[in-house]
Amino acid sequence: MAGHSKWSNIKHKKAREDAKRGKIFTRLIREITVAARIGGGDPDGNPRLRSATAAARGANMPLDNIERAIKKGTGELEGMSYEEVLYEGYGPAGVAILVEAVTDNKVRTVADVRHIFNKYGGSLAEPNAVAWQFEQSGQILVETEGTDEDTVMMAALEAGADDVVAEDEVFVVQTAMDALFDVEKALQEAGLTVREAELTYLTKNMLDVPADKAASIERLMEALDDCDDVQNLHTNAQFPDEDEV
Repeated sequence: MAGHSKWSNIKHKKAREDAKRGKIFTRLIREITVAARIGGGDPDGNPRLRSATAAARGANMPLDNIERAIKKGTGELEGMSYEEVLYEGYGPAGVAILVEAVTDNKVRTVADVRHIFNKYGGSLAEPNAVAWQFEQSGQILVETEGTDEDTVMMAALEAGADDVVAEDEVFVVQTAMDALFDVEKALQEAGLTVREAELTYLTKNMLDVPADKAASIERLMEALDDCDDVQNLHTNAQFPDEDEV
């Protein structure tokens, strides 16, 4: 499947580390708030909110926190006003990086993101300098426990998915943007456990990373991921096998 690289595995490991120190709660609360503001506070009628609240429950976020985040998004409770921003940049070896952020202060966030790019050998780019190398797609993560790739593949393709790839702990189901939540529903009805369903960016063409640049690119990605306002990262970097680094 186009658009997948070693960074997808790094990102999942980072998510587990974030959960241990509570940082993932902040990201989930922002996502829930933005989803509720854009699409309303009813998860049944707001697929993005439904996915965000499911992820929050999966991270063991208290129900009160989820409900407060929804009410802040719909305006029932006062709170910070968040907005989504997309930054584009280049890393070492010229790899393309998309940075999805949710912020209450764009001036602060762009300064933070620019500083990280500069510090780790990259550069922030102008709008559309990098984004053309990616396309939006639906992505569903299905738990591997209790099933196998053939079962997931059959259920996903019958529901209209484009592809299925097995990773370390999940099956990654790729869909068209407008088919994401129909496929998610079909997988759940087939008895499969969906960990996450989201719209994401996939690169159109991977860029092979020289072995001597892999570590510096990973440091840049990890520093961006640690930025409080950053929600998701996407890159066209195709990392070498570990024994080649």
